[in-house]
Amino acid sequence: MVKIFIVIYSTYTHIYQLALEAKKGIESVSPSVQVELYQVPETLSQEILDKMHAPPKPDIPIITAAKLAEADGFLFGFPTRFGTMPAQFKAFLDSTGQLWFTNALNRKFAGLFFSTSTQHGGQETTAFTAVTYFAHHGMVYVPLQTGIPYYGQTDEVIGGGPWGSGTITGSDASRSISEREKESARLQGKDFAEVVSAYVNGKKA
Repeated sequence: MVKIFIVIYSTYTHIYQLALEAKKGIESVSPSVQVELYQVPETLSQEILDKMHAPPKPDIPIITAAKLAEADGFLFGFPTRFGTMPAQFKAFLDSTGQLWFTNALNRKFAGLFFSTSTQHGGQETTAFTAVTYFAHHGMVYVPLQTGIPYYGQTDEVIGGGPWGSGTITGSDASRSISEREKESARLQGKDFAEVVSAYVNGKKA
């Protein structure tokens, strides 16, 4: 059995919606691939979230750092804050020191998906700054496969790129995820699961 966790932080549900599409892609690979969806703890008070007009959080479990040791790979999803990951996700990754000390995440796999409010809001720099965590843990970063459709087209705004799938939300978070962005998330999930499965099953052989 191959186990993959999708771990997210979502403010206005865009990342959660992308996660559901990535989950479909993972599940399409094989019945032997198990996928579980989690969210990291919120650090903002409900009062602040209400002032931000943030909707309720998705009804999925909150993950602990220790739980990460159980999976073979992770797709991490989060919105961008000033060109890097949000404080909530950074706080979670900063809490993985014991896993680093015990080498618990060494040679596990990681991929990324993200959202920004604008076309040039820092999706690539968000990926750059996240990869440092993977390097220190000895994790294997899996970028989005080549040949993703639509990324060379300019007839509509599309989030994501070689670093991972993504979406553009609009400055007021009112833009819905496009069908092209959903397709890219599904393809990322499928590709990621195939890479992780090949390694895990090959190691067992």
